[in-house]
Amino acid sequence: MNDDLGHAVTREAPAHRVVSLVPSLTEAVAATRPEALVGATDWCTHPADLDVARVRGTKNPDRAAIIDLAPDLVIANHEENRELDVDRLREAGVPVWVTRIETVDQAFASMRRLFVEALGWGVPDWLVEAERVWAEPARVPPRRVAVPIWRDPWMVVGSRTFTGDLLSRLGLVNAFGDHQDRYPHVELDAIGTSGTDLVLLPDEPYVFTADDGPEAFPLTPTTLVSGRALTWYGPSLVTARDELERALR
Repeated sequence: MNDDLGHAVTREAPAHRVVSLVPSLTEAVAATRPEALVGATDWCTHPADLDVARVRGTKNPDRAAIIDLAPDLVIANHEENRELDVDRLREAGVPVWVTRIETVDQAFASMRRLFVEALGWGVPDWLVEAERVWAEPARVPPRRVAVPIWRDPWMVVGSRTFTGDLLSRLGLVNAFGDHQDRYPHVELDAIGTSGTDLVLLPDEPYVFTADDGPEAFPLTPTTLVSGRALTWYGPSLVTARDELERALR
């Protein structure tokens, strides 16, 4: 079988020991078969009571610690994890399944393949429910929005991203959706003066708060939103739509 990047992955099914290097994937595994999850990154915050071995971050995983956990499968993402780390783990004989997710539909398809083919567990109930939730038509007024993900320097959500597609599914237009870069650096003035009706300020990766973010846009309305609802593609998708729509009303 091949992962989302076409790399052949061989392992015995079903998987009994899994290490996840992506917060969204960690939550997905923990919500489906928590006893199989043996390792996760320091950034994996859901579920709140997650009690597994920690293997540092998404960009600097402790490869030796991962190998020592003897996983049946390591799951990663092409955007969040380094190719170098994936290659080194594979060279050590550890099976690694890499996901590629740039749209909501890709998230659903990728998750189905991960759970059915890679893990051998079948389709989780939360995934079926998430697909149902996001099949509904847009319910919020159409607006042009910008989504900063960092400040000093300012970075925003650009083109070809899961978040950008999720915004369109909500009926919104990403003000930087036509930018050539996925997460471009932009001048602060461009965010509030690019025909933007609303600036969405998530709490990750940069933690925007009521006291840190809105003051930068005195002429443009801002709304604080959950970064997990806006950028994660696991079980959070079941509730993300309602959560974001409430914030946008």
